[in-house]
Amino acid sequence: MHVDELLRSPEMSAISETTWQSDALVIPKDWTQGRTAFGGISAAMAYQAIATKVTDERKLRSFTTNFIGPLQADQPFTIVVCCLRTGKSVSHYTAQIMQNDHVCVFSQACFGMARKSKVRVDNTDTHGMQWPLKAKYIPQIPKVTPKFFQHFDLSIAEGSLPFTNKSTSCYHGFMRYKKAPVEMTDAHLIAMIDAWPPTLLQMLRWPAPASTVSWNLEFIHPHHPVSGEDWFAYQVNTRQAAGGYGHTEATIWNRHNDVVAISRQTVAVFD
Repeated sequence: MHVDELLRSPEMSAISETTWQSDALVIPKDWTQGRTAFGGISAAMAYQAIATKVTDERKLRSFTTNFIGPLQADQPFTIVVCCLRTGKSVSHYTAQIMQNDHVCVFSQACFGMARKSKVRVDNTDTHGMQWPLKAKYIPQIPKVTPKFFQHFDLSIAEGSLPFTNKSTSCYHGFMRYKKAPVEMTDAHLIAMIDAWPPTLLQMLRWPAPASTVSWNLEFIHPHHPVSGEDWFAYQVNTRQAAGGYGHTEATIWNRHNDVVAISRQTVAVFD
């Protein structure tokens, strides 16, 4: 199923003045990782449900997701959206993905209106990588790479394939959709940023499960336009790992070399 079909704005029915619920939704098996739906697509669908309730020019500033339990493919689920507060310039929303009366995914989004300000600090981070001409894609490997990989092109500039017993704990490279979306929205970006394998898996000799526990994205909105066919640069480094948990930080650039997002994750590894 094409990503645009999954990220259509869902129909939301009012439960109260500040709470809405979607009709039953389903994620197909080609968007799975192991026994659960790909976290990026479930987070993106939660965001898309929230976005239906933002009716002014407020832009997404931060998006935090906790993956609480498995979200089964080919089984219906609902999304419950709640507006916590809407102020003069900032709004806060939550979204819960519910399946079989259990919370599987919980997200919180903060939207903010741009304001005139004397404070300005430009982000000057650069990735220093050559944009791919002939990409070295992460291939589809049975029982190693998840099914959702078929929807993305991931080109590694630094780092190794999962379970190759390497000493590196970073990924530097590029990403894009294999079948381009009509428009690159914040929801599409959320799903794509999560496509990379956990940095720690390349350090293991044998396959072992891993899952994101919590994920925070902070968004920057440069003025340069991008398309669904564009490559995005990605650099993620492991800040610390021990006791079965790793903490990573990533930066994402668009084709104009503008920083568009900063990502932080806590990942559990069951080796």
